Amino acid sequence: MSNISDLTIGFIGLGNVGGKLAGSLVRNGLDVIVRDLDADAAQPLLDAGARFGDSPKAMAQECDVVITCLPSPAASAAVLEADDGLLAGFGPGKVWMEMSTTDQAEVTRLGAKVAETGAEPVDCPVSGGCHRAATGNIAIFAGCERATFEKILPILTTLGRRVLHTGELGSASVLKVMTNYLATANLLTLCEALVTSKAAGLDLNTTYEAIRISSGNSFVHETESQVILNGSRDINFTMDLVQKDIGLFQSIADRHDVPLEISPVLIDIFDDGAERFGPREWSPNIIKRLEEATGLSILAPGFPAEMVDDEPEEPGYEVIPKGVDR
Repeated sequence: MSNISDLTIGFIGLGNVGGKLAGSLVRNGLDVIVRDLDADAAQPLLDAGARFGDSPKAMAQECDVVITCLPSPAASAAVLEADDGLLAGFGPGKVWMEMSTTDQAEVTRLGAKVAETGAEPVDCPVSGGCHRAATGNIAIFAGCERATFEKILPILTTLGRRVLHTGELGSASVLKVMTNYLATANLLTLCEALVTSKAAGLDLNTTYEAIRISSGNSFVHETESQVILNGSRDINFTMDLVQKDIGLFQSIADRHDVPLEISPVLIDIFDDGAERFGPREWSPNIIKRLEEATGLSILAPGFPAEMVDDEPEEPGYEVIPKGVDR
């Protein structure tokens, strides 16, 4: 593949995460064609120098690489398989990069169709929060042939900071839903910890710091606990997306006959939360279940309404797993 500055990169799906990822490509001076069913979502990128794609097929024909970042496996399938979809425009030398959080079986199915055109498929979901997607400091998993990974690595290190080649196509999607499952478990236990601390008469600012400097600390605490305590609960992630992710993880376990015990409880809690507060409610507002049950308000002064990545944008790099010799 040519030097990254000579490539034309397509990006379809400009939602909470996709718009920020596409912004990293545009900000770094690359030739980018964008598309979203909501044309208004594309406008900031067009103002910054991107072009708008007429159709997925046209983008596949014009672009060297097309990235999709969509809300569901069904949406990705529609973008690829429609009459004017990506499959109709792909051919040898092209690359499809699926950055959506999706199902392993579905990305493998679509990847086989992409490969039949002569193009190369990659599943490369991101992890680390919308605030890090905005600055190019997010982590990226990539499942694909090693040769394909090396070809697209300059794009991945522009989109994110830490990039991990996870193995064959589909492996990145399994790891992504696993990490989102862990983040969900952490969010729910933090909700219980904060409400219990308040009920026990503890100061919530002090509680936050106690967790932060202890073995109980985590990425989720340092981000989601802050917007919980602020009251905005705005982490740019909604309850329906949590339901999708933890449901995908449970499906993986079911396919491999793993008798999970905690996962079904998480699913029940978020099903209840989405029913009570709406599927598009911010996911940290799952704490409202406990606030309503106890009559307590889990708020504290001094915390931000939304997370902003205060780390400077830095060049990305490949993360090499322990024991692997590159």
